[in-house]
Amino acid sequence: MPQHDWLEKDFYKTLGVADDVSDKDLTKAYRKLARKYHPDANPNDRTAEERFKEISEAYDVLSDPEQRKEYDEIRRYGASGGFGGGTPYGTGGGGGGFGFDSGNLSDILGDLFGGNRRGTRSGTGPRKGDDLEAELTLSFDEAVKGVTTSVHLTSDAACGTCSGSGAAPGSTPEMCPRCQGRGVLDDDQGFFSLSQPCPQCSGRGRIVTDPCTTCRGSGIERKPRQVKVRIPAGVKDGQRIRLKGRGTPGRNGGPAGDLYVIVRVAHHRVFGRSGANLTIDVPITFAEAALGANVKVPTLDGSTVTLKIPAATPTGKTFRVRGKGVTTNSKTGDLLVTVTIDVPSELTPEQRSAVEALAAATDGSPRDHLSTAG
Repeated sequence: MPQHDWLEKDFYKTLGVADDVSDKDLTKAYRKLARKYHPDANPNDRTAEERFKEISEAYDVLSDPEQRKEYDEIRRYGASGGFGGGTPYGTGGGGGGFGFDSGNLSDILGDLFGGNRRGTRSGTGPRKGDDLEAELTLSFDEAVKGVTTSVHLTSDAACGTCSGSGAAPGSTPEMCPRCQGRGVLDDDQGFFSLSQPCPQCSGRGRIVTDPCTTCRGSGIERKPRQVKVRIPAGVKDGQRIRLKGRGTPGRNGGPAGDLYVIVRVAHHRVFGRSGANLTIDVPITFAEAALGANVKVPTLDGSTVTLKIPAATPTGKTFRVRGKGVTTNSKTGDLLVTVTIDVPSELTPEQRSAVEALAAATDGSPRDHLSTAG
């Protein structure tokens, strides 16, 4: 999510927690709201779906320590007038001028020009790795029941030879003598100072004198890898699952990015799905529809249930079998059985005689009510 949108959103309020909430209570609040507004629990409810997205977005930011710290800093800038609408030049007035204090302004301008105010972290310091996406195709049964599997991808990863240090085995990177390990050089501009990346170490704060031959000193190599992923029961086609820290490695000691697994679910030859419910079409004979019958219906777990078809059941009628659907978030859906009357493509002489006898014994027409006469 773009950081410039953070000022407009109160993630703490979205999750109903205080801004000093502990990680444990934050997760507890998220899970409670996620269960309440999950799309599976609110099928075809656009309001609940949007609320679920807001909850997930808020938790994604606040559950990441580094993003939460940045979010809190940005909110403090906004509250102090650092981004406009506050007290002009810290004079204590209530006007609508561009408010700031010298510290905030220096930080903001430092960020814009690639550096930071003297004494703060360098603009080329620890940097989070990139997020990745990968697709995973599951069978219908795996998506319903859940599965632990692996995702195969080729991406940047910590160099296996130097363990990400960039230095050849047996050696270590040295502190940059020019910036003393800060990665930046200060350019004093009077009221504030700007920091520029150190040209000698390219902003890393260290110099590799004996680079690793595998990654050529970058600490990163591109290679195929497998990432183990646990798919929860009830996952839907197109759903994204976040694996924290399984993206590309961070730079300059920063955290790794995240891996988002996009799930693709194969079709089943017998069953379909509607939210937490499973669906199935079951053909019945005309005699069963007219006279009533007990029909055995398969379930996804391999067992069968007996469905009582009442007499005079029309084609297309749907019956509900409780508790035989998809289990998601401790809630289990139902099996929706739609019956359709099977019309034979060919009739034996005995069948034809029976149908003709029925036709002769039938009074009137089911289309009589369509007449426009009179």
